[in-house]
Amino acid sequence: MTPQELRALCLSFNAAVEEFPFNPETSVFKVGGKLFALTALDAEPLTVNLKCDPDDAIRLRTEHPDLIVPGYHMNKRHWNTVTADGTLPDRLVRELVEDSYDLVVAGLPRADRLRLDRP
Repeated sequence: MTPQELRALCLSFNAAVEEFPFNPETSVFKVGGKLFALTALDAEPLTVNLKCDPDDAIRLRTEHPDLIVPGYHMNKRHWNTVTADGTLPDRLVRELVEDSYDLVVAGLPRADRLRLDRP
């Protein structure tokens, strides 16, 4: 997955926005004001921090050691750092980004979730 593809994927979700609260190199993708993906798009290898169900996080780290690790500078129970340099299948990376977005949306207040469902 290229940095451009990762950025386009993150912005393809309903109401997703990109912000740069830390520095101009670090893209923070949010929905409803809440972070669902964090990456330095010009880093090599390309990595992205993604929210994950705690049980799934452990399983993924076991299945893909060195490519999916506890979230760098994040709550290690709920966040993974995923290497998105093409070593993992792009399909898996897309699923993990979507799962992260869905987990964050599920944690939003009901009114915000309802607004996201409207066309």
